[in-house]
Amino acid sequence: MRPPIDQGTVLITGASEGLGRELARLLARRVRTLVLVDRDVERLKPLREELLSLYPTLGVLLEQCDVCESRQVDALVASLESKFVRVDVLVNTAALGRRGLYAEARWGGLEELLRANVWVPALLTHRLLAPMLERGRGGVMNIGSGAAQLFLPGSTLFAATQRFLDGFTESLRLEVEGRGVVITRVAPGPLGDAGAEDAVEVPFFQISLERCARAALAAFERGEALVYPGWGHRWVMRLLPLLPRSVKRSLGRLALRGVRREALAAPEALPVGLASPVLLAREPTPA
Repeated sequence: MRPPIDQGTVLITGASEGLGRELARLLARRVRTLVLVDRDVERLKPLREELLSLYPTLGVLLEQCDVCESRQVDALVASLESKFVRVDVLVNTAALGRRGLYAEARWGGLEELLRANVWVPALLTHRLLAPMLERGRGGVMNIGSGAAQLFLPGSTLFAATQRFLDGFTESLRLEVEGRGVVITRVAPGPLGDAGAEDAVEVPFFQISLERCARAALAAFERGEALVYPGWGHRWVMRLLPLLPRSVKRSLGRLALRGVRREALAAPEALPVGLASPVLLAREPTPA
């Protein structure tokens, strides 16, 4: 079973940068309509101009929406319905990551992370999945991270939200099995050009955004439940479940030492550590 991409309508959150933008570029040559969503549509206009210059007959709709707000999401769905736009495929890429010790973080920042990484994919999928099931065709691609399998002190809540996305995607996939809707989770590792200025480079694991997007789309079209883009990353992710939790804790302690050492050396520029496809930001020091 393949998702209805060709000549279909695909809605992408977080398309103004990163993996969302690369997926939009790949899909533009095949779909009938791209719906690009951001709280600030100005950020999406350069991408629309780029795509239309290459594919003049492509439909590109820019929708302003803070996907963390349920009323705005409802307004987005209503806006699409009023334009007779039927979403065939949903691509959830908008997410947030913060680097810093949990007890020292601002709750406002943590709440923002929870809403972006848990609330948003759950809400958008809830709003758009039922019509797909009624039509007997559709697709949902959730972009997450390999952090779902790791203990990540310094990125504690981010890792927890990735475990949510893993359980959510896998369970939902079983619910819709045999009903014409493909649901896939993409779990990249470090991306070499993810745009984080102080991201740590890990050449063995890093792949480009373009290669990651191609691998994600290919796996989605094959109907796979889970894809780890990049051979190095995929090898490590397949090995991790075989390790005892005690070993994973030891690896987490090593990572924590690095976080503390970096914070002491340059607290104003704590590196994000993972050049993931999501928007990663340093947690500001509380006043």
